[in-house]
Amino acid sequence: MASIVTYKYIKQNPDIMEYIRRADSALEALGYTEHSFAHVERVAATSSMILSTLGYEPRTVELAKIASIMHDIGNVINRVDHAQSGAVMAFRLLDNLSMPADEICSVISAIGNHDEGTGQPLDPISAALIIGDKTDVRRSRVRNTDLLTFDIHDRVNYAVERSSVSITEDKRSIILDLCIDTEISSVLEYFEIFLDRMLLCRRASEFLNVDFGMVINGNKIL
Repeated sequence: MASIVTYKYIKQNPDIMEYIRRADSALEALGYTEHSFAHVERVAATSSMILSTLGYEPRTVELAKIASIMHDIGNVINRVDHAQSGAVMAFRLLDNLSMPADEICSVISAIGNHDEGTGQPLDPISAALIIGDKTDVRRSRVRNTDLLTFDIHDRVNYAVERSSVSITEDKRSIILDLCIDTEISSVLEYFEIFLDRMLLCRRASEFLNVDFGMVINGNKIL
């Protein structure tokens, strides 16, 4: 059965948009970096770029975008186990929109497995979401305007002046390219908080039959 549920349709759904806003507000109250529309839309763009470049069919790409924009709604309940909470919430929302069961399974599996503490790539959609989510590191995600009170997450994100994800011309590697101001945060600090995320990106890339590489300030790290 064909589905009317598209990325554009989801973005125009006021209930889902409210869950995204409220989830981000909850994280703001807890002192976390930005997890609102800028984040989820960037994750959607990255995940769709990866799958489309690697030749996956358009509907698979579309489902990855849907999973990406909804992946953090569980934070409205609690940061702990937000991936699993979000998957359950997404099931109800998408089921009410009459999305076919096989597509719902793909979306909620991806949402439920995007967190580095509990997640694993299970299919191309979940793998692409993992990479899109874990590579979104940038200065504009930092809400705190007082540099003197930065914690390590603020400091590392603020230090990233530029970040991009690309696929090599031979389609054998996904590359995360970062420019980090080492006067603000060291490369070591980056790995102190992001090592588990980068390892999960590597597993996700391997699931897609490509390598995962990192370039920081022009130097190949992975």
